[in-house]
Amino acid sequence: MTDREEISAYLASHKRAIEEALSRFVPDESHYPPTLFQAMRYSLFAGGKRIRPILCLAAMDALGAGEQLKKAALPVACAIEMIHTYSLIHDDLPAMDNDDLRRGKPTSHRVFGEDIAILAGDALLTEAFHLLSKKELTATFAAQVILEVINEISYAVGCFGMIGGQVVDVRHGEQEMDEGTLYYIHHHKTGALLTAAVKTGGLLAGADEEKLLALEKYGAHMGLMFQIVDDLLDVEGDDGTFKKRLTEETSLGKLTFPSLLGIEQSVKKVTELKAQALEAIETFDDKARPLRLLVEHLATREV
Repeated sequence: MTDREEISAYLASHKRAIEEALSRFVPDESHYPPTLFQAMRYSLFAGGKRIRPILCLAAMDALGAGEQLKKAALPVACAIEMIHTYSLIHDDLPAMDNDDLRRGKPTSHRVFGEDIAILAGDALLTEAFHLLSKKELTATFAAQVILEVINEISYAVGCFGMIGGQVVDVRHGEQEMDEGTLYYIHHHKTGALLTAAVKTGGLLAGADEEKLLALEKYGAHMGLMFQIVDDLLDVEGDDGTFKKRLTEETSLGKLTFPSLLGIEQSVKKVTELKAQALEAIETFDDKARPLRLLVEHLATREV
């Protein structure tokens, strides 16, 4: 089995487990009010790759956690995905990016209206922390560990993390557009939750401070790399669509690595960050192979 086949199988099996768990944790439209649950599940099951929850579980693998421990951690992994989905719903709103499509499907506000889209996002965020704080988790994990997990995730998505990055993203047109601003946006808006997903897996698997720091560095480098690759995919896509999107984003004041540094330097940066992410976990043994294969896979992904 090649590395690509190995990581593809790993991603597929873990995605399946996560989606089965998400379906259990998020009520369907048979509950009242049905429109709310329909909207929540519409975006939650719109075709995401589940990279963030998979990173959480892969970090647990890197520390030797068994399958039973990973299964017990599924509520945490799913909560991370629910938070990510809430952020996408709100990011697509007319007041933010005003997008009509997400993953090839009409965005939530286009299907359900702006009011329900806002509320569906709010509900996913709130339900994520409801899930994180359920007492059932303490049957497997120490209460102090769960508290640390909640603290880690909430910090990553708050004003010093994802929300802070989003604010700078929507307001940076009022400031000088420079490389420092772009790094801030990507490290916070995208990288913070990816890093928290990896570090959370470490916390759940009982990592010591040295291992947690290594996972945090891995997540930070990989998160920035992930976003630059995303920017490059907008430029190097098919059918000429990439040029239209790049032109639209530039006219809207959207700052990306290719628009600022050019494609060649952006590709070089991806290579540097991949190497730094792998270096961060070089002291881990072969149980960290999924994390290593993941960063290679994300550096060369095509979608």
